[in-house]
Amino acid sequence: MIDSTILDLVPASVRAQWKCSGFYPDQSLYEQFVQRANRHPDREAVCAEEGTRSYGALLEDVRRLVMAFQGLGVVAGDVIAYQLPNSWKCIAIDLAAAAVGAISCPIPMGRGRLDFESLIRRCQPRCVIIDSASSLEIREWLDAMCASQPSLRHRVLSGAQGSEGWLTLDDFWRFEPVVDGRLPPVDPDGPARFLVSSGTESEPKLVAYSHNALMGGRGRFLETLHGETSPPRAFYLVPLASAFGSSATAGILCWLGGTLILNSGFDPARVIQTSARYQPDYLLGVPTMFQRLLADPALTEAAMASVRAVISGGALVDEATVTKCCRTLGCDFVSLYGSADGVNCHHRRGESMERVIGTVGRPNPAVCEIRIVDPRGQPCPPNELGEVIARGPLSPMQYVNAPELDERYRDPEGWVRTGDLGLLDEQGYLVLKGRIKDTIIRGGMNVSPAQIEAQVSHYPHVVSAACVPVPDPDLGQRIGLCLSMEPTAPRPRITELNRYLGERGLERHKLPEYVRYYRHLPLSPAGKVDKKRLEADFYCLNAVPQATLNQAVALMRAQTEQHPLAPSLMQEG
Repeated sequence: MIDSTILDLVPASVRAQWKCSGFYPDQSLYEQFVQRANRHPDREAVCAEEGTRSYGALLEDVRRLVMAFQGLGVVAGDVIAYQLPNSWKCIAIDLAAAAVGAISCPIPMGRGRLDFESLIRRCQPRCVIIDSASSLEIREWLDAMCASQPSLRHRVLSGAQGSEGWLTLDDFWRFEPVVDGRLPPVDPDGPARFLVSSGTESEPKLVAYSHNALMGGRGRFLETLHGETSPPRAFYLVPLASAFGSSATAGILCWLGGTLILNSGFDPARVIQTSARYQPDYLLGVPTMFQRLLADPALTEAAMASVRAVISGGALVDEATVTKCCRTLGCDFVSLYGSADGVNCHHRRGESMERVIGTVGRPNPAVCEIRIVDPRGQPCPPNELGEVIARGPLSPMQYVNAPELDERYRDPEGWVRTGDLGLLDEQGYLVLKGRIKDTIIRGGMNVSPAQIEAQVSHYPHVVSAACVPVPDPDLGQRIGLCLSMEPTAPRPRITELNRYLGERGLERHKLPEYVRYYRHLPLSPAGKVDKKRLEADFYCLNAVPQATLNQAVALMRAQTEQHPLAPSLMQEG
């Protein structure tokens, strides 16, 4: 039996200090949103493909949804899980859950059946809402789950009429709106949202966040970044269901009273069109998204004239992408280091290019304090490499129904061990050196994929690059390089790439031994490059006899000559 009790592993005295310092609003997400809506009911809350929704209209939607949830018997502590594309409906579900003290658990679109099942079993929802485009396999599994699991009472379909045993989300907007005076009191230190984090575990993790931590942590970092009195207009290219996207409802709407700009999915041409139409101040995405955007021939400075800064998170970004973004868009570039597990660090707008390229900014203890520690947990001096640990007002409560993860990653004082390697320089700027577990071990020598990716990104016409380990019976692991090139650019042979990397100073044992080309590097549901998929691609080719492999390579080359847009090609080193 899974224990659904959510505890806060940050000591109560530490939380109390943050509250006394004014870091927390000490209100629920819903209460904060109501204040914003009452103050500016006509201000745009959400701008999307289906049109705009004002604060007043969105509040009306939320109140109708609250009444529907109450009619389903949803009460404080219940979990409402949903898997929907980016839209105002996601925001309404978050806020309606917060209004009754329930917990929202968004699952990014694209999660396969195994991940979906794992997350549903872990969060034990009262209600599950999925899109009509979800697979029949997932719907049938939910039918079986509802029959066998007492906690799961309601299945809801969005975008289509419900079938037997299923409700329809569109019907919920027809309820009479709830009267705020009839809502139960909600503890702002209680759980408001579960964030999905893949990390390095075999199954995805869920991390519990309180109302205060979402707004006073994830929201306040946006306030620090924006630093202006006018409310921001933020275009989220990432899924709202991701950890990166979790700052949208809590930060942009509830904390800052700004405007969210959304597309249902990422497509460079649509990003350009939406930006020209809705004039965002900020673009929030992952490096691969910006690389694809910059490679789109339809991109013009006029279409992006309103953009003040690009905010890039999810992975380390290379110098070439930063430089091209600033030059092409004429705006600042902000590199964000963050995770669902509870870490945050970023640049300020206007910082020097040297700082933006070489660091991920200086930690702000009012949001998240960062320390570097050695294997014994002792603090490292400036410029000494160690593990990054983090704690601050942004810190989550705990991992959900995973005491083994709490034991592994949290200490008694509430610090989270990130598994990331880094150092703090003399000025306090954080320099990341990759993941402890991401290191490729080739013949007993450690190789940093991030270092290779940063260098190869300078090669002409490269859009995106990723390095992954390739299993090898002799050396243990070899180095596989995955590249996406501009559409009409030639695909260099590995000898050309390695000559270039050697000229840039990369040591011989770090030179890639395989290269594989993709039209676009595959992305995970959170919007990051899906390195597990890339590793699997190499593994499948590396697991066959060498003669068969050579034949496959020759065949792919021939197909690529006939079809220049073929998705991938492997060349032997």
